Amino acid sequence: MLSRIRKNDTVVVIAGKERGKTGKVLRVITDEDRAIVERLNMVKRHAKATGPQSAGGIIEKEAPIHISNLMLLCEKCNRPVRIVRRREADGSAVRACKKCGGQIG
Repeated sequence: MLSRIRKNDTVVVIAGKERGKTGKVLRVITDEDRAIVERLNMVKRHAKATGPQSAGGIIEKEAPIHISNLMLLCEKCNRPVRIVRRREADGSAVRACKKCGGQIG
C-alpha cells in the first residue's frame, strides 16, 4: 500500500488508546504500513547493559501505529483531513487537503 503519510508530517490518531492526540511522524515503516509518531504509543522495554557507556534498565520508546489509524492534519484548516494528489502547472505532483484545497508539505 502506498503511504500518504510521510516523515515530519503532523498527524492525528483517530483510533486506539491514543485517540485524539497529535504528533510528528518520526519514521514510516512502509513494509508493515505503520508509522512511529513522536511521544505517542509509548511502551516500556527492558534493555540489558551493553558495556560501560550504556546502562541497562527500563527504556520507554515509541511503538509503531498502523497508518489506517492516523489522519494528516491540515495546517491551513487545522483539522484532520483526507488528502488528494494534484498536478501543478509545472507537472509536479503535490498533496492537497480535500476540504480546503491547500497544499500539504
